[in-house]
Amino acid sequence: MKFIIIAWMLVCCFGSFNVHALAPEEIKQIIQKARPDLPVIAVRESEISGVYAAELQGGYTLYFSRDGKYFISGELYTIENNQFVSVRELRLKPLRREQLHQQDDAELLVFSPPEDQIKATVWVFTDIDCGWCRKLHQEIPAFNKQGIAVKYLAYPQAGLSSDSYTKVVSAWCSDSPKEALTRAKAGQSIPVKVCPNPVAKQYYLGKELGVSGTPAVIYEDGTLQSGYVNAVELARRLGIN
Repeated sequence: MKFIIIAWMLVCCFGSFNVHALAPEEIKQIIQKARPDLPVIAVRESEISGVYAAELQGGYTLYFSRDGKYFISGELYTIENNQFVSVRELRLKPLRREQLHQQDDAELLVFSPPEDQIKATVWVFTDIDCGWCRKLHQEIPAFNKQGIAVKYLAYPQAGLSSDSYTKVVSAWCSDSPKEALTRAKAGQSIPVKVCPNPVAKQYYLGKELGVSGTPAVIYEDGTLQSGYVNAVELARRLGIN
């Protein structure tokens, strides 16, 4: 399979003069006609000469021949310092860093040590009904003890019409949001409440930043770490002594 992909790319890169090259907007129209449900953000020249990149919501990319007849759905890598590096991550990392540093803390649920004891901050996209999210939440006191501030954003994986969405909105709308979130993550019932809230906005932001599951822990430099991690290991990864 790898050799087929490599051969296809060689044909695209070196045989592009033998096909009728379409404009990026024409490629976008072809995709939308074939799959109207695909959220195509833009079509651009890719990092590979002679190949188009169709950017989809969530940071995913389809790589198209210039005539729009063939495409590859998969991860593109580059080699830097003798290592394979995801091009998708290279693109999303600065976007995550920029977007998350711009978030208003008033719209987040922040669990933090005293300001003069903060050594690092992480943003966590979380789902109340996610088992690993609940396990990670149990580490909050240990995170804070290590000097790590945790800023929660909502990401109900089942969508915006799910019970998980209702629960997380109720937590955000509670008189004591952090306490309500902690109770809900412990499996306790909390009163259903509705108010102006940032849950939907955070959910779509997560998709834009490449979040596909929870917990999604994002470091200050924009690195995304998927899944549970305990306080000692997170401190090690963050370079905290």
